[in-house]
Amino acid sequence: MSLRFEEIDWRPTPMGDISLRRRRDPVSGDDVYEVKLGDEFLMSSLFTAGEIALTRLGLAKLPSAELDGLDVAVGGLGLGYTARAALDDPRVRSLIVVDALAEVIEWHQRGLVPLGTSLVSDSRCRLVHGDFFAMVGDSLGLDPQEPGRLFHAILLDVDHSPRHVLHPRHAALYQPAGLRALAERLRPDGVFALWSNDPPDDPFTATLAEVFAEAEAHVVDFHNPLQGGTATNTVYVARKAATVRP
Repeated sequence: MSLRFEEIDWRPTPMGDISLRRRRDPVSGDDVYEVKLGDEFLMSSLFTAGEIALTRLGLAKLPSAELDGLDVAVGGLGLGYTARAALDDPRVRSLIVVDALAEVIEWHQRGLVPLGTSLVSDSRCRLVHGDFFAMVGDSLGLDPQEPGRLFHAILLDVDHSPRHVLHPRHAALYQPAGLRALAERLRPDGVFALWSNDPPDDPFTATLAEVFAEAEAHVVDFHNPLQGGTATNTVYVARKAATVRP
């Protein structure tokens, strides 16, 4: 049986002190993994429905003709639930996961988090240390090994929401120019999906619709035992237009 509480790792980073903690849930007896950045809770293995829905809703929007051979990029590794859901889709042939914190990548490589070993041992998956937001606008793009590479889907789970960002420099991505730069990283008919902790934001959905051929917001319900009821996340899904053929 695990300790009731354990701080597995703590590191200073340019974004603030980050810590990985494990505690035993008094009701279920299960281990719960939590990540804090400074005083903010970033993620918990107790709440993963939104991260999994991000992948499933995003990949479900791809055209039915895309039966296999999907190339997917994920912004934000976290505890790995978005990435794991992508690898569970048999159509996915390659997955790049970009995270700004080398410490988080190291947790997975060292097997300190439950999904770490399954991610790093999957030959389709590559963890990349980098600033997703800067890489979107850089001419080299999201894959350091293949400059200018295009993806069938880009899934993003870093900020709390488009209006509540972890760093001020992230905010530009959620404006039309930033979204257009991101769309340039997608194949025709490609999909961008975004997790948010806030309710659907109609002005942001409208901004997505300025850039993409389709845009919609999905509300994801899940049980929250800490509040004794149901909580919600939002997943935005936007599809790029197909190439117009003469």
